[in-house]
Amino acid sequence: MGRRRKGEAVSGWICLDKSYDLTSTHAVSRVRRIFNAQKAGHAGTLDPLATGVLPIALGEATKTVPFLMDADKVYRFTIAWGRTTATLDREGETLAASDVRPTVSQVEALLPRFLGEILQVPPAYSAIKVDGERAYDLARAGEAVELKARPIRIHEARVTDAPDADHVTLEVACGKGTYVRALVRDIAEALGACGHVSELRRTRVGGFDAASAVTLELLEDLGHKARQLEALLPVETALDDIPALAVTDEDAFRLKQGRSIVLVPRQVEAVKARLKPGSRTVSAMAGGSVVALCEMRAGRLEPARVFHLGKSGEEPDVDYGRTQG
Repeated sequence: MGRRRKGEAVSGWICLDKSYDLTSTHAVSRVRRIFNAQKAGHAGTLDPLATGVLPIALGEATKTVPFLMDADKVYRFTIAWGRTTATLDREGETLAASDVRPTVSQVEALLPRFLGEILQVPPAYSAIKVDGERAYDLARAGEAVELKARPIRIHEARVTDAPDADHVTLEVACGKGTYVRALVRDIAEALGACGHVSELRRTRVGGFDAASAVTLELLEDLGHKARQLEALLPVETALDDIPALAVTDEDAFRLKQGRSIVLVPRQVEAVKARLKPGSRTVSAMAGGSVVALCEMRAGRLEPARVFHLGKSGEEPDVDYGRTQG
């Protein structure tokens, strides 16, 4: 048996409603401490000034983080006209100012230009690496940061409010890699104005939404009462977009050992009908829990990531000789 990690072998997801002025890393640390979890991670960084949905994975759920990173997201944000900043949000140094105040009609007329697949240059103040250094570290050091445009996809964009002439609020549904601050920069430039993000809230990440999110304060209160598991969501929550296939206990045992299993033709056809274009990933289920994430090839399921889950989101004490993932 391998050396046991410190902490509890708890597995599952927390849909956290991250508060203002809290880093994603700090949020993960606090959640991990509440559960005394052996391992933890998050799916999709939120800027300290942003609030909203930050899915945090504990234990075996960390193996599903890459799938949630690819999930679609929804943001609600407010543009403040009149000032362009270095960080593209309200905390940054002013780089330019303007008296131009675009109307709601002008913003709405422009939005279709940003729908679908577009190219976006990420903000200089971002976590993207340039020659091994984080772009924001270089920018803070006063170095010029030039990032290449990358394709992103915006599914929907609409104006939801305009409290006064200086502000307009939008809601955007988008794919992975989208920077709201860069989108606001480009919208302002296209309208001949200066603008920055004054408020930003993420309301959805894949199957996680703000309506079911919990605050750190509530989670800590539950922890004091030894009731924190009430907020824990199943590992499978992050796999909503991946076809699930029920397997026998015998096949589950084979998958946990890292061995492939053979599917009957009707299983192959059922899975193919639910696979996304270009995807081969299937979630093998047994007893209501995920056993493995597999690749379907030539009528077989080959395990890529194996899960060892007990009841109530806990990992069993036994070591099955788990595959790395």
